[in-house]
Amino acid sequence: MSRATLGWLALFVAGLAFPLMAGNDYHLTVMSTAYIYAIATIGLNLITGYTGQFNLAHAGFMAVGAYTVGILTVDHQVPFWVAFALSGFVTAALGAAVGAVSLRLKGHYFSIFTLCVGYIMFLVIEKWESLTHGTVGIIGIPGPSPIGPLVFDTPRALYYLVFFFLVLGIFVMRRIVNSLMGRSFMAIRNSDALAEALGIRLMRTKLLAFVLSVFYAGLAGGLYAGFVRFLGPGVAAVEHTFDMTMYMLVGGLGTLLGPLLGSISVPWITQYLQFLQEYRFLVFGPILVLLVIFVPHGIVGSWLGWRARRASQAAEPAAAAQRTTAPLKAVPSVSTGGQRHA
Repeated sequence: MSRATLGWLALFVAGLAFPLMAGNDYHLTVMSTAYIYAIATIGLNLITGYTGQFNLAHAGFMAVGAYTVGILTVDHQVPFWVAFALSGFVTAALGAAVGAVSLRLKGHYFSIFTLCVGYIMFLVIEKWESLTHGTVGIIGIPGPSPIGPLVFDTPRALYYLVFFFLVLGIFVMRRIVNSLMGRSFMAIRNSDALAEALGIRLMRTKLLAFVLSVFYAGLAGGLYAGFVRFLGPGVAAVEHTFDMTMYMLVGGLGTLLGPLLGSISVPWITQYLQFLQEYRFLVFGPILVLLVIFVPHGIVGSWLGWRARRASQAAEPAAAAQRTTAPLKAVPSVSTGGQRHA
């Protein structure tokens, strides 16, 4: 068993044991919320960290998934699990339409376009009262319905439900990024021209990454709706996208563990700084600035870089010793036969 597999197994065991160590239900609520945003952040990391396209409408797509569950369950009495499944596919369908237009742009033009799309989503949610209930929001969203003997009516049961989807999301994402498709995403991140020279169809591959990314956001939004059971237009605010971006930067952009680590550690740091009230950001802000300056690749990215450099330094003496002890090969002499050519 590899070291990476052992590490993921240790995190899995820690997640299972967390409710036994949590002091109260509030801690379970904080961790469950962090897991939901971790799922969305893992999706954002696919399009931003692995494909190199910074989508600023990610919170808007998460809101689409949340409102899909809210509208279907409250206004149309659709069972929760049916609405939850549709939250991912409705968001993916909208993402395919938005991506087909926005991915024709590159760099900061793409980011600015998606920023505008995210704000349009926010305005639609806020103003379309007949569909989204406007600024009043959707109240009384039913929680996840029982699955056989499994009942999700306590904070601990909801915690394990969210934890299950987080583990499933990480497992699927790990398979994606380690596949040929994931290599195609990273090739596009490194260079569009090089990826195209390798035979990768740029538009189709970028669109696939975008749709998968927002699918994760939609499912995270559906879980959020069933967990919080109230929705307002603020769910679609661009500030949430910047929060998820911060999670990626702190943990490590373009890594699988980084977004998870950032999504869990940052909310807990802010919770422990609540005694400072509105002044807590005077402490938290400089910490983030120092991390960005001195750990630019994030915690996980910097650790992976350090491990690679250490392995390279350890391999250099062995390679040098092998070169010095290798027997010299005899160089065959070439005889001209002493003949001259006119």
